[in-house]
Amino acid sequence: MNQKIVMLGSGFIARFYGDSLQGARSQDKIISVYSRREASAAKFAIDYQVPHHTTSLEEAVHHPEAGVVIISLPNNLHEQAVLECCRAGKAVLCTKPLGRNKAEAARMLEAVEKAGIFHGYLEDLCYTPKFLKAIRSVHQGALGKILWAKSRETHPGPHSNWFWDKEQAGGGAILDLGCHCIELARNFIGKDIRPLEVMCWAATQVKPIEAEDHAIGLVKYENGAIGQFEVSWTFRGGMDLRDEVMGSEGTIWINNFLRTGFEMFTTGKGADYVSEKTESNTGWLFPVGDEINDLGYNHMFTDMFRSLEKHQEPAETFYDGYVVNAIMDAAYRSAGTKKWEPVELEIWRGKTGGPQELTLTDYDADYYLIKEEITHDQRHKVILKDKKTGRFLEKDI
Repeated sequence: MNQKIVMLGSGFIARFYGDSLQGARSQDKIISVYSRREASAAKFAIDYQVPHHTTSLEEAVHHPEAGVVIISLPNNLHEQAVLECCRAGKAVLCTKPLGRNKAEAARMLEAVEKAGIFHGYLEDLCYTPKFLKAIRSVHQGALGKILWAKSRETHPGPHSNWFWDKEQAGGGAILDLGCHCIELARNFIGKDIRPLEVMCWAATQVKPIEAEDHAIGLVKYENGAIGQFEVSWTFRGGMDLRDEVMGSEGTIWINNFLRTGFEMFTTGKGADYVSEKTESNTGWLFPVGDEINDLGYNHMFTDMFRSLEKHQEPAETFYDGYVVNAIMDAAYRSAGTKKWEPVELEIWRGKTGGPQELTLTDYDADYYLIKEEITHDQRHKVILKDKKTGRFLEKDI
């Protein structure tokens, strides 16, 4: 089935979306583009062979031939666009973050569910090839119980001017980058596991802005797992996307972007675009082989449109965007109070009230196994804990 799409926005992310939509699946077509600036809408229409462009959001959304609307607008315009899609009865896909805060996200979630329209949350980093392989391994039990999931996204800062305006964006690096990291960790830990509280440090260290340009946070989950995010608009040297997942039976380490095994040196002769947020085109460079695919856009839109066609939920919905916004709200409160702050979820559809899960391993009826190893002197030994006395001992086997 060919999808006919309205693109709301004509900037940086809209062009990534356009490259994926009209490149990978290719059967889907953007038939209308909206921009607040006539020149931007016209340029996008020429570049992507879009037959209709407009500076009227209402006109674009209500285009009679379109069935899907993609929102790639500044954060402060998401809610207005979503509500217009509800009035038009059109399926809506919204870029991240869903809202500037939990309240906006909740209103958007409630609106699309009341209207009965398909909704997808465009969290591309939950669709990268490496992530999809990693999450399959986690679901198959290769790592055992997930204890800790860490995600890092750092780079020199966003491309568009509105990101730097706290009122338009809603925040800084946490809202822009933390939304990715938080949702990646939620997937690894389990999206049905309730996030309980957040401890966060944030500061404005380099940029002359009101919002934070650097932050580190911990998210505590009901089953005892910990999510961790590291975000920065002050990192130099390109875009660093890394994930680490630790479980009771294994570990995953993913480097998505900065060091992928592709390294190149150039004096700059014939230099051109290298990859997103790369700061130089001379010296040692780290290109990305297939940027659109490696950042998850192709798999993301495939999931969205297949789900729409099969009348089922995609992997990422507005509900996920709402939960992420609630976690980020708690992070901002914690950055201010310097304390653990609760994640306030008036809408929760996962597990609740479960005890913290323990992963004790029996050695036999009397002992727990702490560790088994072969040492440098060729001893094969175990370290045990007596279940009754609590005493620790080691023995050769």
